[in-house]
Order: sequence, then structure tokens, then C-alpha cells
Amino acid sequence: MAAELDELVDSFRNRPLDAGPYTFVWLDALTQKVREGGRTVNVYCLIATDVNVGGCREILGIDVTSSEDGAGWLPKTTQPWVSTLARAIFEQPDAACVCARHAHVVTALEAKLSAAPAHLDAARDDILAFTAFPARSGGRSGATTRRSG
Repeated sequence: MAAELDELVDSFRNRPLDAGPYTFVWLDALTQKVREGGRTVNVYCLIATDVNVGGCREILGIDVTSSEDGAGWLPKTTQPWVSTLARAIFEQPDAACVCARHAHVVTALEAKLSAAPAHLDAARDDILAFTAFPARSGGRSGATTRRSG
């Protein structure tokens, strides 16, 4: 039965994502405790959900990782600082500023964390893909307009 499930999961994870464009994409994570090798460990269930052109939600991908395989590279004490840096990437007024901010964040992380900059830099194209979205979709940087006054 497990081999049959493995085939289904593999076909889901390796299917083409050509039904796009995906107007909105959400990334979320859920922490769970599981038994692994006779001990209890935290695992992270990472889920990517989208709204397709038909307006329907669908799951793009799911991954389960543990701190032993790279998801735990961020110490808890630095999470608020890293979150603030990462959010700043998406709050820029245009694509050029988004790219520049991403480079700045990678440089800032290099000074304090060893693995985080490599993860962020390796995912650069995926992280910055939203800059190609049309402005009317709300997916482009600068979509959240701040009111002055």
C-alpha cells in the first residue's frame, strides 16, 4: 500500500504547473511533533495554495521537512528580525527595488546566519517571480498602497 501511495504522491509533486497564471499564491507552514527513529521531533508541513484563473483554490505543493534536513536553519531568537527583512522584499514600489532589496537581505543575513543566506539566494528566482505579475492583480510589489495624511 505504501508503494502505491508513494507513486500517487510522486505524480502529484512532479505534475506540471501549467494551469496558471496563478493570481494569488499563499505559503503556510504547520509544525507537528512526530516519532522518528524512536524519538519525538518537530516537522514542518509546508503548503503552497493558489487561486487559479478560474477563481478556484488548489494546492500547488506540500512538503514535510525536519530541522535535520534544513528547515530548522533559523534560530527562534532571530525569526522576528528575519521575518521583517523578508517582508521588506515584498513591500518595494517596483521590480528593480524588489531585486535590490532581496540582494540587501541576503547580504544582511550573511553577517549573522550561516545557512539562511544560501537558502534565500538559491530561491531568488522563485521569490521574485511575483514581480512579473500585472499590477492590476495585486500580486506585484507596491499593491498595498499606503495612504498619506
